[in-house]
Amino acid sequence: MRFRPVRFLALLPALLLGAFISSAAAQGTATIRGQVTRAGDGEPLPGVQITIAGTGLAAATNTQGRYIIQRVPDGPQTIVFRWLGYVPVERQVAVSGDMTLDITLEPQVVSLADITVSAASREPERIVEAPAAITYVDPRVLQTTAPTGQAPLALQEAPGVDLVQSGVNDFNINARGLNSSLNRRVLTLLDGRDLAVAFLGSQEWNTLPVAMDELRSMELVRGPGSALYGANAFAGVINMTTLSPRESPGGKISISGGELESYKADGRWAGLFGEGRFGLRVNGGYSSNDTWTRSRTLVDRTAIQQEYAEAVEGSDITVGLMSSPEVRALLGQTCGGETAVCAGANRTPQGDRDAITAAYGSARLDYYLNNGGALTFEGGASQVQNEVLVTGIGRVQVAKGFKPYGRVAYNSDRLNVFGYWNRRESKEPQYSLASGAELFEKSDIFHVEAQGNTDLFDGRAKLIVGTSFRQYNVNTSGSLMRPADDDRSDKVYSGYGQLEYRVNDQVRLVGAARYDEGDLFDGQFSPKGGIVFSPNENHSFRFTVNRAFQTPNYSEFFLRVAAGAPQNFAALEAGLRASQLGPALAGVPQGQLFTNSSAVPVFARGNADLDVEKTVGYELGWKGALTSRVYVTVDAYLNNIKDFVADLLPGVNPAFGFWTAPEAVPAQFRAALEGAVKQNLAPISALAAAGLTRTEDGNTAIVVTYTNEGDVDQKGVDIGLGIQLNNEFRLDGTYSYFDFTVNSKNAGDQLVPNTPKSKGTVTLAYQGITNGFDGSVSLRAVAGYDWAAGVFVGKVPSSEFVNASLGYRLTPNFRVFAVGTNILDQQRYQLFGGSVIGRRVIGGLTTT
Repeated sequence: MRFRPVRFLALLPALLLGAFISSAAAQGTATIRGQVTRAGDGEPLPGVQITIAGTGLAAATNTQGRYIIQRVPDGPQTIVFRWLGYVPVERQVAVSGDMTLDITLEPQVVSLADITVSAASREPERIVEAPAAITYVDPRVLQTTAPTGQAPLALQEAPGVDLVQSGVNDFNINARGLNSSLNRRVLTLLDGRDLAVAFLGSQEWNTLPVAMDELRSMELVRGPGSALYGANAFAGVINMTTLSPRESPGGKISISGGELESYKADGRWAGLFGEGRFGLRVNGGYSSNDTWTRSRTLVDRTAIQQEYAEAVEGSDITVGLMSSPEVRALLGQTCGGETAVCAGANRTPQGDRDAITAAYGSARLDYYLNNGGALTFEGGASQVQNEVLVTGIGRVQVAKGFKPYGRVAYNSDRLNVFGYWNRRESKEPQYSLASGAELFEKSDIFHVEAQGNTDLFDGRAKLIVGTSFRQYNVNTSGSLMRPADDDRSDKVYSGYGQLEYRVNDQVRLVGAARYDEGDLFDGQFSPKGGIVFSPNENHSFRFTVNRAFQTPNYSEFFLRVAAGAPQNFAALEAGLRASQLGPALAGVPQGQLFTNSSAVPVFARGNADLDVEKTVGYELGWKGALTSRVYVTVDAYLNNIKDFVADLLPGVNPAFGFWTAPEAVPAQFRAALEGAVKQNLAPISALAAAGLTRTEDGNTAIVVTYTNEGDVDQKGVDIGLGIQLNNEFRLDGTYSYFDFTVNSKNAGDQLVPNTPKSKGTVTLAYQGITNGFDGSVSLRAVAGYDWAAGVFVGKVPSSEFVNASLGYRLTPNFRVFAVGTNILDQQRYQLFGGSVIGRRVIGGLTTT
């Protein structure tokens, strides 16, 4: 057997964990408690983050501004008190027993230098020094987003983000071009756990196991990130971390409701016990709402024209007929007297749509060690019903999807080891609305990873190394893959490292590399190099070069599913029998020229020979605080992308060559017959003319499939501007420009980036210091653009969405709020094939 070092390294996490836990020897500890108040009026400050520098110890103040940190190691410690809008405070103390430490914070305008992020380097660092284009989501934005249940909306004001929505919860987040209806080019992590679905590799955003205001942080890194994060960190990384039990003590209940028959409830309780050695957090929530998604079953194929009429009114966009009507109505509706596959003359949907519901629950237990480290045990599950997803083969409705998970982690200042298990299971069928097929999935992801860091050269350099192992188990019960490809298990092995070296106080060099190897793809090496120049603490300039890759998902490798209603070629067969080729067909039974000529199936098929997508990105960036009240970010980039997986196309996979005549046709007539079939199909169906083939069993079918193709260049610039007008009002704006050049592509492919050439946002936010009010109003403007993803090809109109929020804290424990998205009710679809999005206003209350 060939020895593979990266596979051996994947066995190290368990060994390292045992070694470091044993090093957490008995050591004296103490408890630090106190209260944090606001200077001037002495009001208690809730939510202030308190950390013990160099340890994993952290806490947050409660509604009375009080905090407690237990099991603080004896000896000299630096305690940091930090909250946006206030001057950070550090206190050096000598811990030798329990102590009280009260702190007063001075209000101040938000300084860029005060924000710390970790996603760019997998280690905490000041955002101004991060070697990547990175956005930190303000906790107040998380608070505003939480009642909507629409987590991606927290990123809608970030520069360079493509955010498209269909229905209420079907979102796709991308950065810098090549978006799609099931985008997976931005890796999404929650406490280190990859949230992607195994089969498709995309996210289901309404299955998060916590509310958004239970996050400690949410960060978005734009640009290739495989050097540290591996496959699928192709265009960026979303990194979310939740509050630990000691950072969120006490209980919280939030209830909201409003338009679109929406209502939502979330609850959380957390506390410490066992003399502070244990921390427990329990979360749960439920939501229900109607949707903007509509059935498209009309037999005259005008359903999407009618649905999009108001959205394109007054524009130059023309929406054509659907290639064929969907054969299933949305769950809860009937059409033509049938509740399943639609029948009847006009197939007009009737009845009320079933509500989209989501429920979640999770529990986390932390065990705090004397060395400042912690062991974490976490488990939970979420369930969603009736959500409709836009996919390359048409729309799919998830009747009931269930997603349990488990996570175990050891975290300390120098070593992090964790493992997790994710499952997705179809408790009820997923329905292809285009074909009526019932689809099933039961998949598991097992992942274990270890990461350590150390300082070198008297602290001038920091080395980060890590290794990971992942196993996928996927079973679709033959509904999405052939039996020969189904019920499979595949593994991925990885090792990575990063070295940062501070040449002097102004210059820092960054180098990183990662190697990934898997059962489904050849080994991939992903390097990164960069230089960061910081003339002072408020400005930095950087230049980076990154290589990243994305593996095809299981659908792209192995898909086998009906992609539409069967086609009737009986008339074509009759015409051929009546032509001069008729005698050659004498040996072919009537109606069997195309196996079953009156019902030729249409299949979407995978391609097991696909290669990984590859990108090399060059980026030049600047982050700077022009004054204590103004900061700017500018990021310019150039990416070259090769071998990306094209959307479903006919005739591109050599395994499915054009249809061949039956053996009963004499050999001398076969070429003429095959040519005549192709010639006659061209005016009837371009899809069939290119995709008519024979499958592995010899039967006739129309096949669309995937292929690697193309060489494209992307370039653009993302600009962000923040102005603190005074201590209470803040103005933010972003602008992004994108350009796209196709160097090569396959014939017949509509290769478009699915990204607007320009987009921008403007936000005015208010946070009252003493009166309890907060609010915001924002405008997101997006230019129109072309869209092509699978069966959905068309134009997306420009949009100008206005969102707003208002909150009032009646007491330190009680807050009421209202949140509105698209409050002017501009009717727009954001991806072709998606639903038209309207206004949604909800209100509610939170008590702690």
